[in-house]
Amino acid sequence: MTKALLIIDVQNAIVAGKGTPERQPLIDAALDETVARLAALRERAWHSGVPVVLVQHDGDPGHRLAIGTQGWEIRQELAPGSGDTVVHKKSADSFFETDLTERLTERSVTHLVVGGCMSQFCVDTTVRRAVSLGYNVTLIADGHTTADSGSLTFAEIVSHHNETLDDFDAGSALAIVRAAAEIQF
Repeated sequence: MTKALLIIDVQNAIVAGKGTPERQPLIDAALDETVARLAALRERAWHSGVPVVLVQHDGDPGHRLAIGTQGWEIRQELAPGSGDTVVHKKSADSFFETDLTERLTERSVTHLVVGGCMSQFCVDTTVRRAVSLGYNVTLIADGHTTADSGSLTFAEIVSHHNETLDDFDAGSALAIVRAAAEIQF
């Protein structure tokens, strides 16, 4: 089983302006903590020779993730390193109309360790799609985050997706949820 670390949409403006003035500092702090855990996991992946794939959402002009803007750039802590692969997408599904499958096939990847943003959109959709395509997935329980949405806080959304996606399966492929500290490469 060949693993890859897949980090989705950890871009400068991913949660910018998504919370109320009172909640935005909490959302930003949660993102910073998540980024720190993902950066540590990436270091472990690099030292283990595990491929790292960064997914970058390409927003249209005027979008907070508009291509070429500072908001679109991947966070400095996770900026692509030598040997990292960057996959560009325009929808919540990291596989839809991208070269992600080809990049994973080139590296004989069968198991994805997934983290990033936004839990209820791109992370959830990509995890479900990966499993349906036959990849085993480890979702990093404390390695994905989002902003508040409606009556739900970001912490409630993250918790819901951790509970919902743990033991999600399709055929013989399975998603499990583990804390970053428990993940082995």
